[in-house]
Amino acid sequence: MECLDLLALFDAAVGGAGVEKSYKRGEALFRRGDRPQSMFFILAGEARLVRGSPTGMEVVFQRTAQGFLAEASLDQAAYHCDAMAAIGTRAWVVPLTKFRAALALPEVREVWLRHLSNELRRVRAHAERLALRAARDRILHFIETEGRGGRLVLSQSKKSWAAELGLTHEALYRTLGVMVRSGLLEMSGTCLRIRPSPERP
Repeated sequence: MECLDLLALFDAAVGGAGVEKSYKRGEALFRRGDRPQSMFFILAGEARLVRGSPTGMEVVFQRTAQGFLAEASLDQAAYHCDAMAAIGTRAWVVPLTKFRAALALPEVREVWLRHLSNELRRVRAHAERLALRAARDRILHFIETEGRGGRLVLSQSKKSWAAELGLTHEALYRTLGVMVRSGLLEMSGTCLRIRPSPERP
């Protein structure tokens, strides 16, 4: 089901209880430790779940340009990350009590479970990527899993991408440079393509 179809289904199920809210770049939708009171669906812009690492680097756990945000917090006592607007962002916000009531409807619950299954696959890929030690391997993994046929059109800034990869932007730029010079990677604007080689068919 397409994102907007998913939104339409839930909007109908909650009886129009959701409202549209706007957030400026850098504004928090919620903060770590807050008690969840609403479910968020990003309509436009981009929101991210972020948390600072012990070294002071920001790690991105979820990046949403169109879709639900922080689904795992539905039954939690508190948020475990900050949700920040990466750019000017609009969100559909519905009270959790209304959202939970909608999930009692069999047709809504079935769609929600399919959505969560897709998110689980995405989160597993993200965790697998962060477990890779080399920056080069994280970059290749991202292109192969998020792109198609070894080709990816980057939909965010390289600085934001570095945070999602769990790298400093300096490490990302440096590694991309090495990969391009070695012939492993082609870059043209926002398009990245892994070049085939005898070792990487």
